[in-house]
Amino acid sequence: MNALQAMTLTRRGWLMGYWDHASPDDWAEVLATFPLFAGVSKRRLRKLVRHATLAEFATGDDVVVRDAPTDALYLILGGAAMARGKPAARALRTGDYFGELALLSGAPRSATVVATQELQVMRLPRESFLRLAQQDSAIWFTMLRNLGAQFRRLETQAAQL
Repeated sequence: MNALQAMTLTRRGWLMGYWDHASPDDWAEVLATFPLFAGVSKRRLRKLVRHATLAEFATGDDVVVRDAPTDALYLILGGAAMARGKPAARALRTGDYFGELALLSGAPRSATVVATQELQVMRLPRESFLRLAQQDSAIWFTMLRNLGAQFRRLETQAAQL
Protein backbone atom coordinates (compact mmCIF):
# COMPACT_ATOMS: atom_id res chain seq x y z
CA MET A 1 0.00 0.00 0.00
CA ASN A 2 1.34 3.44 -0.82
CA ALA A 3 0.93 6.55 1.32
CA LEU A 4 -1.93 7.95 -0.78
CA GLN A 5 -3.89 4.71 -0.36
CA ALA A 6 -3.23 4.72 3.39
CA MET A 7 -4.39 8.34 3.70
CA THR A 8 -7.51 7.64 1.64
CA LEU A 9 -8.33 4.60 3.74
CA THR A 10 -7.72 6.60 6.91
CA ARG A 11 -10.01 9.43 5.83
CA ARG A 12 -12.79 7.02 4.85
CA GLY A 13 -12.46 4.91 8.00
CA TRP A 14 -11.70 1.73 6.02
CA LEU A 15 -8.33 1.17 7.55
CA MET A 16 -8.87 -2.11 9.35
CA GLY A 17 -7.49 -5.07 7.46
CA TYR A 18 -4.84 -2.91 5.79
CA TRP A 19 -2.74 -2.02 8.83
CA ASP A 20 -0.53 -5.05 8.46
CA HIS A 21 0.41 -3.92 4.96
CA ALA A 22 1.34 -0.33 5.80
CA SER A 23 5.01 0.38 6.36
CA PRO A 24 6.51 3.00 8.70
CA ASP A 25 7.03 5.11 5.55
CA ASP A 26 3.29 4.87 4.77
CA TRP A 27 2.35 5.82 8.33
CA ALA A 28 4.82 8.73 8.34
CA GLU A 29 3.04 10.06 5.23
CA VAL A 30 -0.32 9.72 6.98
CA LEU A 31 0.86 11.43 10.20
CA ALA A 32 2.38 14.27 8.19
CA THR A 33 -1.18 15.20 7.13
CA PHE A 34 -2.24 15.71 10.78
CA PRO A 35 -1.92 19.32 12.01
CA LEU A 36 -0.13 18.15 15.18
CA PHE A 37 2.76 16.86 13.07
CA ALA A 38 2.92 19.59 10.42
CA GLY A 39 6.56 20.27 9.68
CA VAL A 40 7.93 17.23 11.54
CA SER A 41 10.41 15.33 9.38
CA LYS A 42 9.34 12.00 7.89
CA ARG A 43 12.42 10.42 9.48
CA ARG A 44 11.25 11.41 12.97
CA LEU A 45 7.68 10.31 12.22
CA ARG A 46 8.93 6.89 11.04
CA LYS A 47 10.79 6.48 14.35
CA LEU A 48 7.64 7.41 16.27
CA VAL A 49 5.43 5.03 14.29
CA ARG A 50 7.72 2.09 14.99
CA HIS A 51 6.62 2.33 18.65
CA ALA A 52 2.93 2.93 17.92
CA THR A 53 0.09 0.44 18.13
CA LEU A 54 -3.19 0.51 16.27
CA ALA A 55 -6.63 -0.33 17.62
CA GLU A 56 -10.25 -0.33 16.57
CA PHE A 57 -13.28 0.28 18.79
CA ALA A 58 -16.98 -0.32 18.18
CA THR A 59 -19.61 2.33 18.84
CA GLY A 60 -20.08 2.67 22.59
CA ASP A 61 -16.69 1.21 23.55
CA ASP A 62 -14.57 3.05 26.13
CA VAL A 63 -11.21 3.96 24.63
CA VAL A 64 -9.77 5.46 27.82
CA VAL A 65 -11.40 5.84 31.23
CA ARG A 66 -11.28 8.82 33.59
CA ASP A 67 -8.75 8.45 36.42
CA ALA A 68 -6.86 5.65 34.63
CA PRO A 69 -3.06 5.87 34.51
CA THR A 70 -1.49 7.74 31.62
CA ASP A 71 0.54 5.82 29.10
CA ALA A 72 -0.14 7.21 25.62
CA LEU A 73 -1.44 9.88 23.29
CA TYR A 74 -4.18 8.72 20.92
CA LEU A 75 -4.59 9.91 17.32
CA ILE A 76 -7.91 9.37 15.60
CA LEU A 77 -7.27 7.79 12.21
CA GLY A 78 -10.93 7.26 11.37
CA GLY A 79 -14.32 7.50 12.99
CA ALA A 80 -15.53 9.65 15.87
CA ALA A 81 -15.52 9.73 19.67
CA MET A 82 -16.68 11.86 22.58
CA ALA A 83 -14.46 12.97 25.46
CA ARG A 84 -16.77 13.05 28.47
CA GLY A 85 -15.37 15.08 31.31
CA LYS A 86 -16.31 17.94 33.57
CA PRO A 87 -17.59 20.51 32.88
CA ALA A 88 -18.39 19.61 29.25
CA ALA A 89 -18.03 16.95 26.59
CA ARG A 90 -15.88 17.38 23.47
CA ALA A 91 -16.53 15.76 20.10
CA LEU A 92 -13.49 14.18 18.44
CA ARG A 93 -13.08 13.16 14.80
CA THR A 94 -10.48 12.01 12.29
CA GLY A 95 -7.30 14.04 12.70
CA ASP A 96 -7.93 14.90 16.36
CA TYR A 97 -5.94 13.55 19.29
CA PHE A 98 -6.68 13.04 22.96
CA GLY A 99 -4.88 12.22 26.17
CA GLU A 100 -2.57 15.21 25.96
CA LEU A 101 -3.36 16.66 29.41
CA ALA A 102 -2.57 13.44 31.21
CA LEU A 103 0.39 12.80 28.94
CA LEU A 104 1.96 16.18 29.71
CA SER A 105 1.23 16.22 33.44
CA GLY A 106 1.65 12.54 34.24
CA ALA A 107 -1.63 12.75 36.16
CA PRO A 108 -4.47 10.26 35.66
CA ARG A 109 -6.84 10.75 32.73
CA SER A 110 -9.27 13.65 33.18
CA ALA A 111 -12.02 12.28 30.92
CA THR A 112 -13.52 9.09 29.57
CA VAL A 113 -13.38 8.83 25.78
CA VAL A 114 -16.15 6.78 24.16
CA ALA A 115 -16.38 5.78 20.49
CA THR A 116 -19.50 7.37 18.96
CA GLN A 117 -19.02 5.40 15.75
CA GLU A 118 -16.54 2.78 14.62
CA LEU A 119 -13.20 4.24 15.63
CA GLN A 120 -9.63 3.58 14.55
CA VAL A 121 -6.79 5.03 16.61
CA MET A 122 -3.03 5.06 16.71
CA ARG A 123 -1.68 4.81 20.25
CA LEU A 124 1.62 6.65 20.69
CA PRO A 125 3.47 5.58 23.84
CA ARG A 126 4.19 8.42 26.26
CA GLU A 127 7.98 8.18 26.19
CA SER A 128 8.19 7.94 22.39
CA PHE A 129 5.88 10.91 21.90
CA LEU A 130 7.63 13.07 24.51
CA ARG A 131 11.00 12.27 22.94
CA LEU A 132 9.70 13.47 19.54
CA ALA A 133 8.13 16.60 21.05
CA GLN A 134 11.43 17.49 22.74
CA GLN A 135 13.10 17.35 19.33
CA ASP A 136 10.44 19.42 17.58
CA SER A 137 9.04 22.39 19.52
CA ALA A 138 6.30 23.01 16.93
CA ILE A 139 4.43 20.06 18.46
CA TRP A 140 4.32 21.84 21.84
CA PHE A 141 3.06 25.06 20.27
CA THR A 142 0.30 23.21 18.42
CA MET A 143 -0.76 21.39 21.59
CA LEU A 144 -0.74 24.61 23.63
CA ARG A 145 -2.76 26.44 20.97
CA ASN A 146 -5.33 23.62 20.96
CA LEU A 147 -5.48 23.48 24.77
CA GLY A 148 -5.99 27.26 24.87
CA ALA A 149 -8.90 26.96 22.42
CA GLN A 150 -10.44 24.21 24.57
CA PHE A 151 -10.15 26.32 27.72
CA ARG A 152 -11.74 29.32 25.98
CA ARG A 153 -14.63 27.09 24.84
CA LEU A 154 -15.11 25.80 28.40
CA GLU A 155 -15.05 29.34 29.82
CA THR A 156 -17.69 30.42 27.31
CA GLN A 157 -19.88 27.44 28.17
CA ALA A 158 -19.50 28.07 31.91
CA ALA A 159 -20.42 31.75 31.46
CA GLN A 160 -23.62 30.75 29.64
CA LEU A 161 -24.78 28.52 32.53
